[in-house]
Amino acid sequence: MTTLTSNTFHDRLFIGGEWVKPSSGATIEVTSASTEEVIGSVPDGQEADIDAAVAAARRAFDDPQGWSHWEPARRAAAMESLATELEKRGQEMAQLVSMQNGMPIAMSVPLEAGFPLVLLRYYAGLLATESFEDERPHLLGGTTIVRREPIGVVGAIAPWNYPQALAAFKYAPALAAGCTIVLKPSPETVLDAFLFAAAVEASDIPAGVLNIVPAGREVGAYLVQHRDIDKVAFTGSTAAGRQIAETCGRLLRPVTLELGGKSAAIILDDAELDLAKIGEDLFGATLANNGQTCYLGTRILAPRSRYSDVVDTMSAFASSLAVGDALDPTTQIGPMASRTHRERVEGYIAKGSGEGARLVTGGGRPEKLDKGWFVSPTIFADVDNNSTIAQEEIFGPVLSVIPYDDVDDAVRIANDSDYGLGGSVWTADPERGKAVARRVRTGTIGINRYMVDPGAPFGGVKASGIGRELGPDALRPYQATKTMFV
Repeated sequence: MTTLTSNTFHDRLFIGGEWVKPSSGATIEVTSASTEEVIGSVPDGQEADIDAAVAAARRAFDDPQGWSHWEPARRAAAMESLATELEKRGQEMAQLVSMQNGMPIAMSVPLEAGFPLVLLRYYAGLLATESFEDERPHLLGGTTIVRREPIGVVGAIAPWNYPQALAAFKYAPALAAGCTIVLKPSPETVLDAFLFAAAVEASDIPAGVLNIVPAGREVGAYLVQHRDIDKVAFTGSTAAGRQIAETCGRLLRPVTLELGGKSAAIILDDAELDLAKIGEDLFGATLANNGQTCYLGTRILAPRSRYSDVVDTMSAFASSLAVGDALDPTTQIGPMASRTHRERVEGYIAKGSGEGARLVTGGGRPEKLDKGWFVSPTIFADVDNNSTIAQEEIFGPVLSVIPYDDVDDAVRIANDSDYGLGGSVWTADPERGKAVARRVRTGTIGINRYMVDPGAPFGGVKASGIGRELGPDALRPYQATKTMFV
């Protein structure tokens, strides 16, 4: 049974290094995804709160003795201190995230509590080797100096599915670059944001460098277009990303967008189908976080020569998963993040059946769970790649098995999507798998697994976004290049 953790009801916002009274009495009420009980509330930020947060970030950035002018080693030490403070709060952080969005606690501990520490320490370590200025011979005589300076105040908007990890995708490289930040968490996951703010307050990060204003989409749009924001970093839906891109294009404002996905898991004809051997990796690549993950391979491409075997394997796989309360350490599939989101997922399941796909497993709600926003892991077979469930992002525990004739056909189907974020190739021959992976038009892809690498670029092509996060490449979007001719 889900239980309350401490400090889940708040009446202040963290702006300028202080807990300040919000501009209005509006609140965001938070409900447990597993029990449907109210578990907390926080202020619902308004435009005036964004103004205050941006002003605080601007003061901190413009301070000639401030964060943007600190020596890299000093910034690194402060980032290490923030990682230490977050580590102290790790268990509570994982619980808060799981209570809100239904992420199984076995996943939220390493990802929501652990991944931000990895990123903070990774980028702090990069500061020891990163060069922010280099000299080059001027091709027409003399010397050219190329400087990489912090770009300024960053508006960072994090989603509800991985609220802490994906916020860290943005603030960790931004802090390393010397930027200051206004972070807007999603209204679906706000309690963890206040625990994060407490860690920032206790750390050596200076006042105003990190400011946190939970709010809805309209206020987020106000942040994006705010005159004193220098760069925007957003993770969320493609629809919202398009609106942000239009605003940033009009303002000539740099933007990083990590958006939706509809990735393909290509099962080659020599692939291992023994779940005892591949089950854990298959889960991570297709159904992690209850299917509420943008890069998952939700289109299972199966060779006709082994089609029935693949369908049977996927059916057994989905049926074997433990569905339950997100705080139960044995749970593999928790609830959807909200009632509204469950209704959206169920709508797609109805469309799948209505458009002629064969429902093999699941398709409803677990019988023994009468509370919470649960959807049973669902497998469709005989899916046409042009159907709704094969083309649109469902963002739930729903997989579609699609037949293909040969490898060329598999690659064609994999690329027949508006998206290009993740994917995987499953084969007994890794070299063959890599050859197929090179032909898939996507930003990331795995061979016999899918696991994001903090040290390598992450992002998508087509409708899956613009730009890259993670790795040393992620520093560049938070820097402005200045060229000096000597």
